[in-house]
Amino acid sequence: MPVLFIGIPLLAMVALNIPHWGDRRFALRAVVAVSAAQFALAAWDAYRCLAYGGTVQSAFFGIFTVDLFSAVVLGIIGLITGLAGVMSLSVVSANRFSFGNALLLLMMGMNGAVMANDVFTLYVFIEVTASSSFLLIAINKKLDELEGAFKYYIMSALASTMILLSVALLFLQVGETTFAAIAAYIAGCGGNYPVTLPAAFVLYIAALCIKSGVTPFHTWVPDAHSAAPSPVSVMLAGVVIKVSGVYALMRIYRDVFLCDPALGRALFALGLASIFVGALGAIGQNDIKRMLAFSSVSQIGYIVLGAATGSPLGFAGAVAHFFNHATFKSLLFVDSAAIVMQTGTRDMDEMGGLGAKMPVTGVSSVLGLLSMAGIPPLSGFWSKLLIVLAVWRVSPALALAALCASILTLGYFLILQKKVFFGKLAPKMENVRECGGGLLFVQMTLSALNVAVGLLFPFILIFLQGRGFL
Repeated sequence: MPVLFIGIPLLAMVALNIPHWGDRRFALRAVVAVSAAQFALAAWDAYRCLAYGGTVQSAFFGIFTVDLFSAVVLGIIGLITGLAGVMSLSVVSANRFSFGNALLLLMMGMNGAVMANDVFTLYVFIEVTASSSFLLIAINKKLDELEGAFKYYIMSALASTMILLSVALLFLQVGETTFAAIAAYIAGCGGNYPVTLPAAFVLYIAALCIKSGVTPFHTWVPDAHSAAPSPVSVMLAGVVIKVSGVYALMRIYRDVFLCDPALGRALFALGLASIFVGALGAIGQNDIKRMLAFSSVSQIGYIVLGAATGSPLGFAGAVAHFFNHATFKSLLFVDSAAIVMQTGTRDMDEMGGLGAKMPVTGVSSVLGLLSMAGIPPLSGFWSKLLIVLAVWRVSPALALAALCASILTLGYFLILQKKVFFGKLAPKMENVRECGGGLLFVQMTLSALNVAVGLLFPFILIFLQGRGFL
């Protein structure tokens, strides 16, 4: 039932905060337990959707629904949040109780946004997600964290205002705020829209592009990602910007605005710009976390590009890259956390030769970066392939441009590997050792997942095609 995805993290928060009952020491363990439960529930809902042809399986007073797309995203949220919780047990030493509570609140907000079936409910849970993200970025009250959180807050507040204005325009025109009612009204217009509808389209889509960090609204992403504590960077890159931005964008574009051709052309332009701007920005970075943050902008561009086609193949590629980006980018931010924790610096120019000292981190970073570059047989190859094929059907030139951008991804992959893992070991790095505990477990889990999904992906495609999803 959808209510469980809201109720379980909420009840866990309540239990942790009851005086003399909730044990403050177990906040992060509660995050891991709740995440595991969510992953299992999402897997069950995904199975039910597949078994019954992908129809909506469950509803809660008409507010929340779960279909195959949302079940997959709920599973991703559970997976990445759980691994971030495991990682936090090794990385977070101060404010553990507050950190665990904020993670549970963030999970609840993302779950509500994923299951929402009307534009106002979606807005409410996007706000819950943004507020908890702001708290997590600034939780240690360091100067760079406060600066990153402030930039995130300003951009998020602007986007929220735009969404609320769009919701008001849609309600005034349609009289309802459900996806189905607005879509039916738009279909009935036959392309002859009253002036308020294009304004609502532009406001909502632009706001979600800000939340996604799509170019030219990406400027907050490198600051927020690099300043945040490492587990928060994993959450931001792995799920937050995709759920509150890209997922909502895909839902609104397809289910509400019915893949409007004008919006599609705008999304093509934004997606392609993000791919190149993010990749070029990553190449120019010396800070390892800022490089990974810029690469997130680039990879989000691929998801937007796939969704912009409006085709089943394009959406399948976008959803697949949504999942793959969550796994390989989370892996890379975990690797960066291990490197920063062991070396005490984020400046790649101060590193070098760490491959011999941190072999697991070195191998896992190679796997993550090759998957991000779309090298077979890793998972990122298949999702990029689907996106490029879908875009090719619309515009071969755009498809070739997106394909060529992978060369830039290989460029900053080689820069990172050369500066961090190859070359001569710096004297002050002599005592560096491989990370252990939760970090090592998360690295190995996400590395295995990238390889396994890549090897099994052809069989997954055959299965989905047989079920009529492609």
